[in-house]
Amino acid sequence: MELEGSVEASLQARQVLSFFREKGQPVFHIQHISTRSTATFFLPGTDGVEIQENVRPRSDEAVIQKNFPNSFRNTDLLEQLRKKEVNRVVICGMMTHMCVDATTRAAFDYGFECVVLYDACATKTLSFNGKSIPAEQVHGSFLAALSGTYAKVISIEQFFSEIVE
Repeated sequence: MELEGSVEASLQARQVLSFFREKGQPVFHIQHISTRSTATFFLPGTDGVEIQENVRPRSDEAVIQKNFPNSFRNTDLLEQLRKKEVNRVVICGMMTHMCVDATTRAAFDYGFECVVLYDACATKTLSFNGKSIPAEQVHGSFLAALSGTYAKVISIEQFFSEIVE
């Protein structure tokens, strides 16, 4: 599943991951593994299911495997976050229009303060009603919909200057 800007987004996410590691903050990696019989990507045992090398988990970090876009659905993510007494989640990853969107909305519904780092996320060009919607527009539209109600949507530069205390 090729996404536009995925390598650049992973490099941004790596900076945030390094920060959380240095500060001893909890880190949760989410790995999507498809279990649908009709799936064509995120298949078990393929390279596409592996977590991107720029944000590869350390052995002491939680890896939560999921089968749906919403990282909370049929996983123990909520329990792990509550166990670590997390109130704010910082979300970045792939794909803006699916997993980032679904997980952010669910996190908000569970009462978490959500921060989405827009330049540490990536998506792809989609089509609807016979029209091609460029990845940049897909990305912007989904982030605009999340911004305000569901999450504070900012760059990693803003994160380091505004959020980090």
